[in-house]
Amino acid sequence: MLQEAIDLQQNAVAELVNKLKSKKEITFRAPTGSGKTRMMADFMNRVIEQQPEVVFLVSSLSKGNLAEQNYKVFRDCAERGIFSKLRPHLISTELSGEEGLFIPLDYNVYVLPRDLYKSGGRLMQGAMMNFLDQITSNLFGKGKNKTIYLIKDECHQATNNLDNLSAHFFSKTINFSATPNLKRGQNPDVEITDEEAVAAKLIKEVQMGSDEDTVEAAICKFEEIKEDYRNLLGVNPCLIIQISNKDKAEQEWANIESILTKTEHQHLKWMSIVDKKEKCKTNDKLGKLPVARWKDYAKESASTIDVIVFKMVISEGWDIPRACMLYQVRDTQSKQLDEQVMGRVRRNPRLLDFEHLSKEAQELAMTAWVWGIPPDSVRKSYQVKLYGNPKDIPDAVKIKTTRLKPLTERADFDVSKFLEAMPTIGTHSSIFEMYARLQKCNNDVKKLCYEYADGDIMKWWLFCEYADKVRKSYEQYICDYAQSMEIVKDENDMDKEVSFPMTSMYTDNQHYENISDWVWKRKDGHDRFSFDSEAERGWASILKDLSRDEMDKVEVGEFNPAYKQGQLRTDGTTEPIRLSDESKFLWGKNYLMNSEIRYEYYLNGVHNSYPDFVMKDRQGYLHLFEVKSVNVSNASQFDSEEYKTKVNALKECYKQCSKLTDYAFYLPVLKDESWHIYRYLKGEEDTLSKEQFVNAIKTPAAMRYNDK
Repeated sequence: MLQEAIDLQQNAVAELVNKLKSKKEITFRAPTGSGKTRMMADFMNRVIEQQPEVVFLVSSLSKGNLAEQNYKVFRDCAERGIFSKLRPHLISTELSGEEGLFIPLDYNVYVLPRDLYKSGGRLMQGAMMNFLDQITSNLFGKGKNKTIYLIKDECHQATNNLDNLSAHFFSKTINFSATPNLKRGQNPDVEITDEEAVAAKLIKEVQMGSDEDTVEAAICKFEEIKEDYRNLLGVNPCLIIQISNKDKAEQEWANIESILTKTEHQHLKWMSIVDKKEKCKTNDKLGKLPVARWKDYAKESASTIDVIVFKMVISEGWDIPRACMLYQVRDTQSKQLDEQVMGRVRRNPRLLDFEHLSKEAQELAMTAWVWGIPPDSVRKSYQVKLYGNPKDIPDAVKIKTTRLKPLTERADFDVSKFLEAMPTIGTHSSIFEMYARLQKCNNDVKKLCYEYADGDIMKWWLFCEYADKVRKSYEQYICDYAQSMEIVKDENDMDKEVSFPMTSMYTDNQHYENISDWVWKRKDGHDRFSFDSEAERGWASILKDLSRDEMDKVEVGEFNPAYKQGQLRTDGTTEPIRLSDESKFLWGKNYLMNSEIRYEYYLNGVHNSYPDFVMKDRQGYLHLFEVKSVNVSNASQFDSEEYKTKVNALKECYKQCSKLTDYAFYLPVLKDESWHIYRYLKGEEDTLSKEQFVNAIKTPAAMRYNDK
């Protein structure tokens, strides 16, 4: 599993725990397939470590056996010692006698299938109230005197009966969903965006098929990639076909079956799952199993089922990582695809060992093909590629990046000597206390522990006894960027230089700007680009105008649409100037997908900063921009301590980055209609207005920074 994916998940969990300290209710949004259940387990484990009196009630959908699935994940994490503080219990009416339902009190995570607490259900007959009363009270010494936190998994689904209990029993409510219900203008408290999840290789990029493509066209496309999937990924892929719930379902299935039984498709194995068991069909040996087990068989990587046809919506609670295609049979009455349905084909089938795959295999594993009407909540994505000759821009724009060295690379740190210098321990803590201390540490410290112990239990024990001191030493070191930050090196120990990727993508977030003279071209040929915020769009407009003003001073060959063949160059010739020449002005959005332009910084863990824009002026100097805003829609976020802390962390990062790379780093902040621009150059900070920034860029480099 890529470190970027691990960091993305762990940083989101750390942010959730931090948010919980100041709010009674928080909402976490993460796309289907990004590891939401595991992050939920990590979150609960961290909270219980800090607050042992907390008990979690996890409300999960009964539909798709989501509750049981979540329970199994929690139990597995606890049994394997990954999240050792969890003691999960699945609430079920099947485990109790006829005389009444009893819920034991000796656990700290209770998974409740939502449908069990509906009106008329057995839990409504006093069992739930009795359980909650006993957990939260200490009447006559028989209660637990605990605090209950409610987690609403897939919180977009109604839980009215539980909501009615919130004021009396639940101290905190935490909402988890890929599609949370938010009021207009609201944002999740913590979010992993689709772009972040795709960039970290947690989920696939979606390629939407043409509206004109028939179901047979989708089957033929599946045939094309099937062998590559098996040979490159070692996974049997599958195509999911969604048909109507009513009306035309039988006609749609009859058409699909007639295609699958054609000679050229007879080798495909398929199954059709509908609402009545007797109408479920398959042409595979699977037919010998009870229908209830078909789903379990179909989701396995080695399953022989190629095509899965569903009459009902494939929603929460059924993970099929090998699924790579989704076709929605649609007519004029068809509804939009459910985002949860699309999530079924977006899981990375080789997530755990993705870094070991070939480039071709990685591209295949990261692509999902979907035919249907995208839901409003799923914003359209656009493919982009570098302008002109693919090698021109990477040859012209070469960028050094930075990383934070682990404690083991600190020149004056030796973990053995560090531990030997610690006081002799009189009474050792228990192994459970030791493990809990280690789990509070970040990945670098954990890795240091296991490298030091090297299988020796006594060394492991000694390290864990002083894990807090090692962690403190690590944080002091890692936050001192003069010691910990360095330029990333290549395999020859030379400064590694990266550039814009050959191809990338962006999501339509509105905030449009037409741009025809930067490093990117949309694959569909259009020049309208979308940006993440109005502030980002505004800054793009500034760079666009600045670029045009500067490019008017020099002809730049085919890169400039205004170039006319035969126009004189500054050297008196008529030969077009190429991008490789020194006289150029290049800039572009640092799209997250495939980007290597990133800089590590520390804020309760190691994070990557991906500057929003990169610009190389015509004197060859590099400028990198991270755009922020404090306007109305973001005011509450900006005023928070968390936001200020993050901005300050970026400032410290960019200050050292500018010193190491000799680039100019900027934090342009939009306030009302004015820009306040923090510039970092050669390790120094100054503040510019928009006009000062523009004038500085237009000043020759030799004069521009001679005072730094």
